Amino acid sequence: MQVTVIYAPGPRQTDEVVLTLAEPCSVLQALQQSGLLQKYPEIDHPHLLIGVWGRKVNLQQLLREQDRVEVYRPLRVDPKVARRERFVKQGAGAAGLFVKKRPGAKAGY
Repeated sequence: MQVTVIYAPGPRQTDEVVLTLAEPCSVLQALQQSGLLQKYPEIDHPHLLIGVWGRKVNLQQLLREQDRVEVYRPLRVDPKVARRERFVKQGAGAAGLFVKKRPGAKAGY
């Protein structure tokens, strides 16, 4: 069975390993055989978030052919806070619904 294990150590960086494994194989076994735990010791953590094709799974989850195991980094900034900061930096007139304003229309319409 062929499985892909992928980790993004930083923005716009990915480390992808394609493995050929014997069935049945769990997420933990694929992660150990990928070598990513040795290469990136920061991901060897008990509260590690793992997903298969974008869905969160536990380490005992059994894999299927062509599964993509994704190792998630913790968020540094809350997405809602980051969006508010971008909106403030861009200004109200340059973002969202306010960009395309008809001539002579009220603000926000």
